[in-house]
Amino acid sequence: MTGRPERLFPLFGALTALDGIGPKTARIFAAAGIEKPRDLLFTLPLSGVDRHRRATIREVVAPAIVTVEVTVAGHAAPRTRGRPYRVTVQDAETSFQLVFFHARAEYLKALLPQGARRVVSGKLEIFDGVAQMVHPDHVLTLQEAEAIPLYEPVYPLHAGITQKLMGRATRSALALAPALPEWIDPGLKSREGWPDWRDALAQAHGPESAVDLSPHDPARARLAYDELFAHQLTLALARATSRRGKGRESHGDGQLRARVLAALPFRPTGAQMRAVGEIAADMAAPQRMTRLLQGDVGAGKTLVALMALLVAVEAGGQGVMMAPTEILARQHMAGLRPLAEMAGVRLDILTGRDKGAERTAKLADLAEGRIDILVGTHAVFQKDVVFHDLRLAVIDEQHRFGVAQRMELGAKGRAADVLVMTATPIPRSLALAQYGDMDLSVLDEKPPGRTPVQTALVSAGRIDEVVAKLRHAVSEGRQTYWVCPLVEESEVSDMTAAEDRFRRLRAIMGEGVVGLVHGQLPPAEKDAAMARFAAGETKVLVATTVIEVGVDVPNASIMVIERAESFGLSQLHQLRGRVGRGAAASTCLLMYQPPLGETARRRLEILRETEDGFRIAEEDLAIRGAGDVIGTAQSGLPRFRIADLERQAGLMALAQSDARKLLLDDPTLEGTRGQAARELLWLMEQDRAIRLIGVG
Repeated sequence: MTGRPERLFPLFGALTALDGIGPKTARIFAAAGIEKPRDLLFTLPLSGVDRHRRATIREVVAPAIVTVEVTVAGHAAPRTRGRPYRVTVQDAETSFQLVFFHARAEYLKALLPQGARRVVSGKLEIFDGVAQMVHPDHVLTLQEAEAIPLYEPVYPLHAGITQKLMGRATRSALALAPALPEWIDPGLKSREGWPDWRDALAQAHGPESAVDLSPHDPARARLAYDELFAHQLTLALARATSRRGKGRESHGDGQLRARVLAALPFRPTGAQMRAVGEIAADMAAPQRMTRLLQGDVGAGKTLVALMALLVAVEAGGQGVMMAPTEILARQHMAGLRPLAEMAGVRLDILTGRDKGAERTAKLADLAEGRIDILVGTHAVFQKDVVFHDLRLAVIDEQHRFGVAQRMELGAKGRAADVLVMTATPIPRSLALAQYGDMDLSVLDEKPPGRTPVQTALVSAGRIDEVVAKLRHAVSEGRQTYWVCPLVEESEVSDMTAAEDRFRRLRAIMGEGVVGLVHGQLPPAEKDAAMARFAAGETKVLVATTVIEVGVDVPNASIMVIERAESFGLSQLHQLRGRVGRGAAASTCLLMYQPPLGETARRRLEILRETEDGFRIAEEDLAIRGAGDVIGTAQSGLPRFRIADLERQAGLMALAQSDARKLLLDDPTLEGTRGQAARELLWLMEQDRAIRLIGVG
């Protein structure tokens, strides 16, 4: 099947083919992201309105939506401009008024002739003791009223689109939906009690009560699963393609790793040893490894990364570790070099700063295989960087590198294995959505010897007390980070906020005690300021969030975050992780500007309660929703129309294992279910996946 199946054509045709949509309306729909009938089918109702017929309005407690049969008793046109037109109507027991603003009398007399019987439906309110319905949603003859659904779906709307139009267009789109072969595993489908695809669409668009709008309703759950399954199938195909016949077996004999373990002053955690085992097994396998190592702040990812790199060296090859910034690359270098020396392995660094003869010498050593492990920034992407035998690429802080760069790096080595590391704990459902093409190792234990961080909330009005405490701590030889808020988008104001705070603290603490780092500083100045702080020359470092990821100064034991309410939960958690790295008891002060909104208060309180990054990430997901947690713009996180990653997290894991199993049983998707799955991929516009299967 080289192109989109013919029976899907109508769903990908023009919107103007649908009832009630002309070219102008089609443009309004397009602005709302609905460009073809398929998009309309996947825009499900948000809520619903109960339109069950009542005998009289006396049965309801206003304000409420009510549907009732009435006789038109009389019209009262307004005497002055701007006043409403009123029509008195009588139901089985009492009378009330229909109220219209800016309406033409002839139109209303034709709609509601005196003495005629009509069914009206709308919001009933009591105004000055009089029951009234302003602008009823429906005014229909008894015959027409049969068409009102007893429970009317309410769709998310965009300016210029009414519920009536949305309802008409959706019914028209439903009529175009063909019966499709089943792509869901039959056992799973019957276990979950899911309807067929077409029935699921009809049920989701025709809810009969509020229960049918829940994400756990069988029809909705099935449609959400279809979306997640298509996405996971795409990722599984990408994984299969990256692993297909290109891997190399790297068998380490364990000697170098044993030397490092013997020299360590502590025992690695169970989670670290488990992750090292998973990685070593992947590297020894003939397929190419793509594994994500996910660990909370301070869970000891660096040691796991080194052990993985040593497997490559034991197998006679080389390893590379990449960091997103020069500061981090140098820090990895500082952390890894003493460990590498224990193993007798040569480790070097390559960044944009290496120039001339020094760079040439390093490149020669790399190409000849004299450098075993290289640490660097994206400078290792440059064309003249050639490895003798690259077997493993470790990428730190994946979300700073795109998938394309991930592939480019893999291409440097003849089928090098890839290990990606992130210190951002991502809830499992999101990790699967974003990294479903990878296998996952999680570090969920803290190494011994890390002291918990005391977290406190302080109102901005108490800043003088905070500064006094800092002076005292500095006099005792302790170091402090002071993080300034991200002021609105403008980078200039970020800089101003930081410079301002720097000047004030310097005036109080004295010259040479306070350092400053912000995004606008030239890299060399930034590194120099960090180096002075790391060496203990400056005691207080005023910074914007550039220190968020990975900076390691064990002597820093106090973190002040100004305007903490303006930061996201994960970001606050990352920042707090910069302290508590040494033996001293550490403190994190979250300074906020009162009054705090409900969400902001909840965020700050969660931080005060727990240091568990995964729990914090789950809470963050619940508060903000999926797109915001990862930052959809740079994450490559798909936008799901139906699936709700917060409330249907379990479906994502199910979809991943199902997709991988299907490909294991039917790698080219030629079987009956495989062919149906191809139609699903077309339906879900996963063209990338279709290209990965190859033509045919």
